[in-house]
Amino acid sequence: MNKYILLIFIIFSITLTNCTKLERDTLPLHIEINDFVWKGMNTYYLWQDSIPILDDYRFSSQTDLYNYVESYENTEELFTALKYQPDVVDRWSWIVDDYIALEAYFSGIRKTSGAKIKLYLTADGSSDVFGVIRYIIPNTNAANQSIERGDVFNSVNGILLNTSNYQDLLYKNDSYVLNLGTFYINPTTQTVEITLTGENVTLTNGIYTENPIFKSSIFNVNTHKVGYLMYNSFTSNYNQELNNAFQYLKSENITDLILDLRYNGGGSVQTASYLASMITGQFEGSILTRELWNPKWQSWLEENHPDWLINYFSNTMQDGTHLNNLNLNSVIILTTSNSASASELVINALIPYIDVVTIGTTTHGKYVASVTLYDSPNFSKDNINPDHLWAMQPIVLKEINSDGNYAPNGFDPDIFIDEDFSNMGILGDTTEPLTAKALEFIETGNKTSSFKNTFISAPKRQLKSFNRFEYEMYLETKLPLERI
Repeated sequence: MNKYILLIFIIFSITLTNCTKLERDTLPLHIEINDFVWKGMNTYYLWQDSIPILDDYRFSSQTDLYNYVESYENTEELFTALKYQPDVVDRWSWIVDDYIALEAYFSGIRKTSGAKIKLYLTADGSSDVFGVIRYIIPNTNAANQSIERGDVFNSVNGILLNTSNYQDLLYKNDSYVLNLGTFYINPTTQTVEITLTGENVTLTNGIYTENPIFKSSIFNVNTHKVGYLMYNSFTSNYNQELNNAFQYLKSENITDLILDLRYNGGGSVQTASYLASMITGQFEGSILTRELWNPKWQSWLEENHPDWLINYFSNTMQDGTHLNNLNLNSVIILTTSNSASASELVINALIPYIDVVTIGTTTHGKYVASVTLYDSPNFSKDNINPDHLWAMQPIVLKEINSDGNYAPNGFDPDIFIDEDFSNMGILGDTTEPLTAKALEFIETGNKTSSFKNTFISAPKRQLKSFNRFEYEMYLETKLPLERI
């Protein structure tokens, strides 16, 4: 978002009494943690009014609340119990037991081999799994191995992957061996058959700070000078690098922009507002998005600070740095089901103002944002409980555009074209299928697609990511609200 929200002390009608730190220090630690979880969710959770146990009047005293949270030895189970229709409506709120790792992730620090993998079922209803390499992060362990975009595998450490073991084999070891193969798609059954080639690649995880600006290029198409930017995460630590990338595009006097968000799962709302403003520039001060909080917050904000609910197009960063605006009246955005959260916010925010053409497949459908809550009197890091590292990332608001619209089922592409395992192409190259289609559209205006997906059921067979951070849109905001 393009401002820091300062939410002042408010007391909602609730019969619970505050307990002092001394009183809490006499409690078992899991009760302290669980008490923080309930109170944070009661205060900020978007669907708070739909969860009876989170009702402001649910407990008649602090002792009653302690008795309730004490029944949950497992804090994650309590958190799940407080969510609204988990994995159906609220698919994105989560909790961690190490906020240091969480903060590192938000700043772009990853523990990774550098191989970005997508996993699929080999057939509808099958438990067999195979993986495809989507791209390799530069200067990582994988970048030094004989592996590249489009490579496939169905075994790790010599063990065939299935829905029961893939998480342990791929995500819980710092070193593992991918057993590579070739694939064949049975045209009758649409089953993917992998034949191992005997080529094995050992990948080792390391700590790496990922620059979300993966590739920036200029293409000449007849009278068009086309800028291409592949942007893989809305990481606020790299806002200046993003601004520099737009400075380059601006200096080249581009006439068109292809923004590749196909693997961008989201990130900072503030960074998303900067990106939308860089693409344009002619709408400074106009409404970018509006925020809808839970009823008690929404009511108070509308009455006291309605301007806090609106994010605006801006031509400067918060520190006063001028944004390099392109002043475009149209943009082409490449999307997949991994384009989520802040990526979708950019699409949604721009639609009322300029011509947005999406090419690829339907986006993820995440229209809500979260905030980090810590165990402290005001849920910030001030006076944080030193006895543990738990923190929450609950959904706290819905983002809508200036027309009041959002896309809970994702944005369907204007031009459908899926990534084909047999022809993944080189990212950022003019012959890569999605990029090639974008350039064709720029030249001809033709929105029809002759693409034939050789793996018809691919979207249905994608496995849920084990990385809970993958689809995130978060507010970088201070929340000095006293605990109730």
